[in-house]
Amino acid sequence: MFISLIADYGNGDPAFLEVTQRLLLNLPDAQIHWLSVPPFSTLATGFWIAQLGLNEGLNPRLIYHNCAPRQDDPDARRDNEGEGLTYALLPNGVKVVGVNAGYTLSFIKNHAKVLHTVNVSRGGSQFRSRDVFPSAAAAIAQDDFSLLGEQLSPAQLPDAPLDRIAWVDGYGNIKTTIPSDHVQLEREAKVVIRIGDVVSDAIYSDGSFKVPEGTLAFAPGSSGWEIDGQPRRWMELFLRGGSAWERFGRPRLNQIVTRLL
Repeated sequence: MFISLIADYGNGDPAFLEVTQRLLLNLPDAQIHWLSVPPFSTLATGFWIAQLGLNEGLNPRLIYHNCAPRQDDPDARRDNEGEGLTYALLPNGVKVVGVNAGYTLSFIKNHAKVLHTVNVSRGGSQFRSRDVFPSAAAAIAQDDFSLLGEQLSPAQLPDAPLDRIAWVDGYGNIKTTIPSDHVQLEREAKVVIRIGDVVSDAIYSDGSFKVPEGTLAFAPGSSGWEIDGQPRRWMELFLRGGSAWERFGRPRLNQIVTRLL
């Protein structure tokens, strides 16, 4: 069993190890790999659930995710209650277990063959992903579906916004949620991009390295997956020889990306 653990604990946070220990109690032969997203970034969580889950990989495979801002109810929380646990089964057999919060399920909701709530407590601990959820995730990973609750409809979940920063990679490339097939431009056309208060010229490219050194490219990036047999790729901002993230003043994830021209 290959497990991708996606959570907003923070790079190097011991919380990852604590959750791993609990998962291994019931899945002792599992290989668990961690991915840290920024605090409360359900958009990044949902983006990586889809990127890892809908693409090829070792099976059997489980994605266990936790990014729970507890924003479903603005009132004071009783017993640390938060958003509920869900289960999704992707077309390639990948199982996805985690909290339904914000955009966590938005990128996979129309692909899932199965989409259900999971009947476990929504409270009981400040650290539910360690203390409450791992046993349910392990049961589902082993094909025990006795805890499944009501079926969810994709219409009950928010659509992914198509104009945001989803991720910034280690090179400063900005991955967006703008579908490449929504951009109808001639190759090498000049465009103007705004993120926050920063505006920059860019060149539309069909491949990021097909621009001169020092040029900002607006191009289909390396992230994406297939939809009904057709590839879906996401646009990236790439500064050849530099950092697009620095060029735009180090914007936060989820900020709006606007194409002015």
